[in-house]
Amino acid sequence: MDKVITIGRQYGSGGREIGQKIAEHYDIPFYDNELITRAAKESGFAEENFARAEDKATNSLLYSLAMGINVYGNQDFGFTGLSLDDRIFLAQSDVIRKVADEGPCVIVGRCADYVLKERENIVNIFIKASMNYRIERVITQYGEDSKKAADVIMKNDKRRANYYNYHVGEKWNDLSNYDLVIRSDFAGIDRSVACICEYLG
Repeated sequence: MDKVITIGRQYGSGGREIGQKIAEHYDIPFYDNELITRAAKESGFAEENFARAEDKATNSLLYSLAMGINVYGNQDFGFTGLSLDDRIFLAQSDVIRKVADEGPCVIVGRCADYVLKERENIVNIFIKASMNYRIERVITQYGEDSKKAADVIMKNDKRRANYYNYHVGEKWNDLSNYDLVIRSDFAGIDRSVACICEYLG
């Protein structure tokens, strides 16, 4: 398997777990929060700035810079004129490109499908599930209060959508942006993994 796999996912759908199991199946690297750690180390920004950037994303656009010349680090190309959030996104995008250059891997979230969209060896997957299934998962898997579970899910989905829309200029939940969409509540985690691996060949 010589592909870089990106995974977008609704909160509570099991997308991260599915991504981990795919990486284990192919014995390839798995990146999620690891990208933040590496981007922080290489950029000099504190890790907490990356988390705050996701929370603060609005519907403004800066996607043209993200897909153009690698602006990050080039102080003469307007980098210093960007907001902190935009510089953090560019730093993270730089790391996403680097790990993709290093070989096959699984990357969860962080607009990786968009950052890498000009490459030919990319497979973009989206994991979704019913609200009831996701509520049950966030209660049992994440220890969330049953009365707050639905609100937590909607808040996290909105945060992911805003972050994606802000940097990409497209709809995060537009399923036409993905090569394969899986409903984890229909298949379950392990069968979702098996279905994706069958698709990947």
